[in-house]
Amino acid sequence: MDLDLTAWGIDAGYWDTTGSWRHADRSSIDAIAEAMGAGPDQPLPPADDSPLWSVRPGEPHRLQSACQVVLEDGTDLGVVTTLPPDLPLGYHELRPADGGPSTCLIVSPGRCHLPADLRTWGWAVQLYAARSRASWGIGDLADLRRLCTWSEGHGAGVVALNPLHAAGPALPQQTSPYYPSSRRYRSPLYLCIEEVPGAERLGADLEPLARAGRSLNDQRLIDRDRVWSLKSAALERCFSVFAGDPRFEAYQVDRGTSLQEFATFCAIAEVHGNGWRSWPEGLRRPGSPDVARFAAGAADRLRYHAWLQWLLDDQLARASTLPVVEDLAVGFDPGGADAWAWQDLLALDMRIGAPPDQFNSQGQDWGLPPFVPWKLRAAGYGPFVETIRTAVRHAGGLRIDHVMGLFRLFWIPLEGGPRAGAYVRYPARELLDIVALESVRAGAFVVGEDLGTVEDDVRTELAARKVLSYRLLWFEPAPPERYPRQALAAVTTHDLPTVAGVWTGADFEAQQRCGLSPDPEGQAELRERLRVAAGVGEEASPTEVAEAAYRALALAPSQVIVATLDDALDVEERPNMPGTIDQWPNWSLALPVPLEDIAVDPRPASIAKSMGDGR
Repeated sequence: MDLDLTAWGIDAGYWDTTGSWRHADRSSIDAIAEAMGAGPDQPLPPADDSPLWSVRPGEPHRLQSACQVVLEDGTDLGVVTTLPPDLPLGYHELRPADGGPSTCLIVSPGRCHLPADLRTWGWAVQLYAARSRASWGIGDLADLRRLCTWSEGHGAGVVALNPLHAAGPALPQQTSPYYPSSRRYRSPLYLCIEEVPGAERLGADLEPLARAGRSLNDQRLIDRDRVWSLKSAALERCFSVFAGDPRFEAYQVDRGTSLQEFATFCAIAEVHGNGWRSWPEGLRRPGSPDVARFAAGAADRLRYHAWLQWLLDDQLARASTLPVVEDLAVGFDPGGADAWAWQDLLALDMRIGAPPDQFNSQGQDWGLPPFVPWKLRAAGYGPFVETIRTAVRHAGGLRIDHVMGLFRLFWIPLEGGPRAGAYVRYPARELLDIVALESVRAGAFVVGEDLGTVEDDVRTELAARKVLSYRLLWFEPAPPERYPRQALAAVTTHDLPTVAGVWTGADFEAQQRCGLSPDPEGQAELRERLRVAAGVGEEASPTEVAEAAYRALALAPSQVIVATLDDALDVEERPNMPGTIDQWPNWSLALPVPLEDIAVDPRPASIAKSMGDGR
């Protein structure tokens, strides 16, 4: 296929982590181009029928022709030939006086919200793992409130969480928070049943379910299927006595067709399973007559699923007594709610991932479908706007997983494997303008997870946009004192070993048991880096090493630093072991003790003091 690769945003190759140039496989390039809509009759991306323009407030722009300016709130500013200098931030519309196609006008601050005096610390927590004695087998939003209160009492300024995105409603429940059905909505697994309206009226009727749920705390492995079975039974009973609430009605109006569409997906999934591509043909497209008939006949189920999301929104708002840093997954399940809603904008026969490197010799296939860049832009970035807006709602900060994906993503044909992939470019300037706009509106700072292979100009652009870099002791060759100021610094993260795992060698042994063939020299180097950074001797205990490592991290000039509760409790197992499926209990290990015990444990208190003193 004779193509202008630049026009389609496809890179002919890439520099790998060794500095060598790797040519992309030609057959893969052709497959990627075809997935984007290229063909003999379409050598270039389609002309933009829905123009889009992103500007800064007050920029002097003369229009090519007279246009009517209609603001986001519907205010009509009349016909102008030059953009008014006092245009507010937002998503507006330019309607040409000659009747031409309207232009979506994004007025963005260009830079994210980032207070100049921001200098704080906090805890990084897998919320599902942070159970109290009142939990029903999984950490919930009441537990988040407990965490925030306890953290604030020790001087913390933030609590950073795993993604709270929604999984499909049917069993089995998806374990990975990074493989969600929807990034626009949240998982009802995190609801605290006792705080649901109507629970107090049911009392004894719910007690057997509550006892069964609390009994799940006796096992460290989180059983999401059992948790959801119990919680959904309780929620059904609460909904049966729900008489309505003006706040719920207002929430439904605010979320509009998006919520209706998501609730419809959930109602269908309860009948036909979580993956829409195996549904009856007539239900596979949201706008089909069959879907409309299903929704009309299942109005109560749609209201139920909308009600669950309202509960989650309300409980999260009440739990966030301390600024919460939400986490945005890089993509979503190709069979999930977001993919069902936006299937026409996706390359469903492609997956995104990472090329081979020194840590993953076979590369990585994350199983997530990519947006086709020109189609996403033609849709006015609606899906992206909605996703970011949801992520910063009630949040004090946002961590964007694999932030390099705003610039380029590694596309992998289904039949190829990571070695056969190629990079596809995205309109980063406009995407970052949207992130900045939503960040400023919400008053939430942004962290870009920029680990791994990062092009030089990416970090420069992110820094200019006031996006915090993400720096880990495991990867940084320099001591914490030399970390950048505009960063979030940590020792480790969910995909990497804990302090105790490295120090005792338990993580290396776990990798061996999983058949991952870990590098002994790499393990020794990592342990030595930890020893030097912590300034401890070989005889130090894991508790002493963790406390010393976080004392060292506290010296970083970075605006935000975080400690994990796993490290504070000497947990040897990492939350997730990349490259495994069934060999490791990924995303399913609870903390070894409940929150009530953590609150009186001297180890977290000691780390909290070190972090606070350093701030």
